[in-house]
This record gives sequence, C-alpha cells and structure tokens, in this order.
Amino acid sequence: MKYVTIPDNGSHKLPFYLAMEEYVARNFDEGDCFFMWQVAPTVIVGRNQVVECEVNLDYCREHNIEVYRRKSGGGCVYADGSNIMFSYITSGASSVATTFSRYTSMVAEMLRSLGLDASDTSRNDILVGERKVSGNAFYHLGDRSIVHGTMLYDTDMAHITSAITPAQDKLEARGVKSVRSRITTLAEHLDMDIEEFKSYARRHLCDGELNLSVADVEKIASLSEHYYEAGWIYGRSQEGGRRSRVEGAGEISVQVATTPEGLIDGINLSGDFLEVADIDELLINPLRRVHFDRKSVEDALTSVPADNVIYGLSKAQFIDLLF
Repeated sequence: MKYVTIPDNGSHKLPFYLAMEEYVARNFDEGDCFFMWQVAPTVIVGRNQVVECEVNLDYCREHNIEVYRRKSGGGCVYADGSNIMFSYITSGASSVATTFSRYTSMVAEMLRSLGLDASDTSRNDILVGERKVSGNAFYHLGDRSIVHGTMLYDTDMAHITSAITPAQDKLEARGVKSVRSRITTLAEHLDMDIEEFKSYARRHLCDGELNLSVADVEKIASLSEHYYEAGWIYGRSQEGGRRSRVEGAGEISVQVATTPEGLIDGINLSGDFLEVADIDELLINPLRRVHFDRKSVEDALTSVPADNVIYGLSKAQFIDLLF
C-alpha cells in the first residue's frame, strides 16, 4: 500500500483532506493508498444526518469548533490535533462488507502488534478492549472506494461529549449511558507520543509512497470548495420524520411527501446509516407517483435490485420503514 504525501507541511482545513481522498481516487490507479491527517477542532457530520439533531451548534460556535459534512454515511465524529484521521482508497469491486473488513482488520492487526487488545466489529468500529478507539465510514467513487475514520489518540473528551449530541435511544441500543463510557484513547494504553505512533502506523501499513505535486494540491483546494457550501453542510431536514433504529443498519428517519391524490411525491431519508449504492436511483425514483399503500410500493419495487442499498437493510425492511 502506498502512503500519499503532499509537498507542503502546513495544516489544512478538513474539506481539503476530504477532497484529497476524492482526487487520489479519481486520478491515480496505484492500488491501495493511505494517508493520515489532523485538523483544528472540527465536527464531521455523516452524509445523511441532520446537523441540528447531531451537533450542539451553540457549543461549537462558542468554542470555535468548525462543522462540515462528508460524502460517506455513518455517524457524527469529532476531530482535533490530538485525534488522527485515517484515509484509505482502494478498488471498488469488492462489497462494502469485504472492503470494511479488509481495512478494519488491517488496522486492528496493526494495533495488536503494539500489544493492544484490539478487534474490529461487524459494522465499522475498531475496539480496544470493549471500548471504541476508531469509527469508520465508506463510500463508492466510480470504480474506487474510500474508507475513512478516526483514530482517537488523546483527544479533547469535553469537546466530544459536548459538541456531539446523539439521541439517548442510540446509546441505550448499544448498552451504554454516555458517549464517554463507550470510547477510549490510545494514550490510555500506549507509551509513545502521537508522532511516534503515526510513524509506526505508516511503516506497518505502507511499503511505498505516492507523492503529490504542488499542482495537485492546487487542484485539491479547488475541489474542496463544495464542502464549504452552507447548503451542503446544513441542507437536510428531519421535520415530521419517523425515526427507527434497525439492528445492523443504524438509525433511519423517513419522511414521505404525498400529493392530494395519495401518490408519493418524494421520500427523504436521514440518519447514521451507511449508503452503499445510489438510494435515489434504486429506492426513491421508482416510487415517485406510486400510490402510497404497501401493495403498490411492493409492486413498484418487485424488479428493483434494492437489497443492501443501505448497508444491513433489506428491501423488505425498507418497505416496513415506510409504513
């Protein structure tokens, strides 16, 4: 696996690194690629989440914590200079489960080589003991796939617990009472500083380099502009939505808009689920102008290959959510 480097050593805002993942995926066919990055205090919202439901915006403004949205699904995370972000770019031919498993098992094995009791879960987390040290998300980009996530080294726990506001039923579904009780940091377990850990991780995971140029950095900066748009960051709504938690798939809120004649005019899905195929194309567009009753919806989706458009959610479960 190649480690991706940039020619400047300065720090960038989070959108730059999200755009860097895209740029590498679109422009380099170098096999698997990987890089690490750090940012000033920032909250990163999943593609399908409603910002107001997941983030304490007043707290973030008071403490100069920036808020951005990524293009992958999953839940809300906090990052700062003591929290390392991992980015992994690979071929997109494998299923999401296979890609996740390959990546999380690789990182968990690296942590075990340091003597930690590390394991990867069935969904997208890496644990030390029974507590989470890394959460990860995924999305396809053409024939490439991107997995990215946190590696909690010695982050600001006060900001994590105050800036991110998950629903209480989400915590209860996982058998914990607070965010703090379900996470840990590497600093609690390792006798090495953050730079030593980063060097070790790079040596363990990578066997070569992909060096980007100054021109590449300029193109990445231009590509990142979309992530700063307020419409992209704040443009989802949960008003009137019915929220459900589906084991293995996550939290999903559903809003169905209908015409006066009872036809489906639009469907909005929000939550911390992982999107592994085009939801609009495979689930929502086939239902437009369909009468909003169970049989009509089932008939409209009969020939649509909609299973696992959302990771862990079957077509039958999706229909159950609508009704």
